[in-house]
Amino acid sequence: MASLPSYSSSMQAPASSSIASSSSSQVRLIKPQSDSNPLLSFSSQLHSFSVPSLRTTKDSHSQRVSAVLKTEKIIDTMEVDLSLSPRVNSVKPSKTVAITDQATALAQAGVPVIRLAAGEPDFDTPAVIAEAGMKAIREGHTRYTPNAGTLELRTAICHKLKEENGISYTPDQILVSNGAKQSIVQAVLAVCSPGDEVLIPAPFWVSYPEMARLADATPVIVPTSISENFLLDPKVLESKLTEKSRLLILCSPSNPTGSVYPRKLLEQIAEIVAKHPRLLVLSDEIYEHIIYAPATHTSFASLPGMWDRTLTVNGFSKAFAMTGWRLGYLAGPKHFVSACGKIQSQTTSGASSISQKAAVAALGLGYAGGEAVSYMVKAFRERRDFLVKSFGELEGVKISEPLGAFYLFLDFSSYYGSEIEGYGVIGGSESLCVYLLDKAQVALVPGDAFGDDSCIRISYAESLTTLQAAVERIKGALASLKPAAPL
Repeated sequence: MASLPSYSSSMQAPASSSIASSSSSQVRLIKPQSDSNPLLSFSSQLHSFSVPSLRTTKDSHSQRVSAVLKTEKIIDTMEVDLSLSPRVNSVKPSKTVAITDQATALAQAGVPVIRLAAGEPDFDTPAVIAEAGMKAIREGHTRYTPNAGTLELRTAICHKLKEENGISYTPDQILVSNGAKQSIVQAVLAVCSPGDEVLIPAPFWVSYPEMARLADATPVIVPTSISENFLLDPKVLESKLTEKSRLLILCSPSNPTGSVYPRKLLEQIAEIVAKHPRLLVLSDEIYEHIIYAPATHTSFASLPGMWDRTLTVNGFSKAFAMTGWRLGYLAGPKHFVSACGKIQSQTTSGASSISQKAAVAALGLGYAGGEAVSYMVKAFRERRDFLVKSFGELEGVKISEPLGAFYLFLDFSSYYGSEIEGYGVIGGSESLCVYLLDKAQVALVPGDAFGDDSCIRISYAESLTTLQAAVERIKGALASLKPAAPL
């Protein structure tokens, strides 16, 4: 078996020894021969290694020298196991994060890249919220909070959910975490057993399938179509359900499509869920306040019979422009929330005390975030309208107009198959995004990361001026490509 290059290390004698230094030794890094329970492989000499009793100072000195040299000889032949957990190996890295990091690196190198990959509002955190965070620091609220979050914040969240979403909870049915993302993965880990199935409508947020795999569950992708505004067809959902179905993940408004589930459709889905005793629903509502009339938001747990079945996830990052504050929460039946809290207690423990004080201020801004959030939503809508109009002018591009969030999921598949000198054939969403990053210097996310290779996601969480420049660049780059003739 071929070994990887060795790395030198040194071993120093114990402080009690009179030896000042020791010769260098080597550890060889190897890959395991199989994935079946690989273990550390040591030289057989290690099993026979022993240090005789020390009787005299002279004997003690010579035997310590011998012991050190013998240990070095053993380390010379030690083979280090570099294998990773099969669970980790099954998880794909986030393509959104990778592209965002790549675009950031290019920008730092002086390349004028327009970054439209990350889902992060370009607005500053509203001043009232920021001041509450600074006040928390000045007043000494800098210590650990209870694992589940401060009672003050959990009480405020209960009030919000009752007034805005029509769902009743008590503080012990709320778990505050370091972002909605943590809330989701803890929920999946808490309710799914190995072999369970997690149903995920596609296009989906990139992390949902990987979270299922972390729980040793199987992601089951339920397709939707752009002609139906990427909304889940209840009949297709029902056809995918089995006795192993444990969790259905719904995201409304949706990342990456911006689609919003109307109440009537959610009621039809709820009727199907009610027929399956093991089936729970995780309702990701992080974008609930970023919604464009006439669309309205409906919390799945508010539907008849669904409170006991639903784990509702929300947070502060998107609507309140608090991405860096890292704060989200889970609401649901105490049995499930307590299980999630157990996981959190052994991983991160409670969320930031300062962020929690700021979140209380955020919830105090008024219904749906008051004027501060309304101002941002108005800007997002203006940006959406500009992009829909601009890309609607391009031949061969299909658009489902988003009713929420700040993403546009465009079908560019008519441009696939074009061959560009120096780039080769544009074979799919990833190669098109690579081409646009290089040619137009605009960073976008390929749709294959979201389960739909025909599309590309554009985040319009940037200024209108930036978006105007991006559209001009994209149109210029696409001029070299010729869309296929319609069938």
